[in-house]
Amino acid sequence: MLNQLGAEMFNLCATQLENSIEAFHTLDKDLAEKVVHMEYRVNAFDLKIDRDCEQFLALHKPVASDLRFVLALRKINFDLERIGDCASGISKYTLELNMLPEKDLIKSLRLDEMFSYTLSMLEDIKEAYTDEDSQQAHKVFKKEQVLNEINNNSISLICKMVRKKVELIDQFLLLFTVIKKLEKVGDLATNIAQEIIFYRDAEVLKHQKEKSWV
Repeated sequence: MLNQLGAEMFNLCATQLENSIEAFHTLDKDLAEKVVHMEYRVNAFDLKIDRDCEQFLALHKPVASDLRFVLALRKINFDLERIGDCASGISKYTLELNMLPEKDLIKSLRLDEMFSYTLSMLEDIKEAYTDEDSQQAHKVFKKEQVLNEINNNSISLICKMVRKKVELIDQFLLLFTVIKKLEKVGDLATNIAQEIIFYRDAEVLKHQKEKSWV
């Protein structure tokens, strides 16, 4: 039962992120509104999973892999809810747009790459969770490095762009905010991958530098 609830939470948050990205790309404000309004469902799932985990711990006193699963699921659920928040945040910014940002800006800031990588990372961890495959979870670490690189370069790029086209400063600031949201999704996906590895392999990666990251 808990496993199935976790899978549903993965699907819900993945759909939220996909829809928020599509709404941004197409300036589909109806879809953006849908993402924002669906946040209540994400929050409801978050509360249910948390309560059910607490109840399972209290009634069944699990040990070994069962205990690791419940502990991991609580943290995974928390991070998925925050991914849902990021998706909602991107959609709220989409609702503020009067026109699509210039394509050259999106290309220069590698925003489409960030969209692709975040969706790919979410698919990796969803598959890792569903298939109980820690090797699949490991795939996200190198992808997070790409997101960090794009994010780190975005500040200097935006500063240069503002000097050239100060009239587009509102677009620059909005795009920078979206970049930060996507970078956060990457961080959260990495956290989830670490929890899946903890559950499956009894290996704690937090505060450690994984060899496969470099």
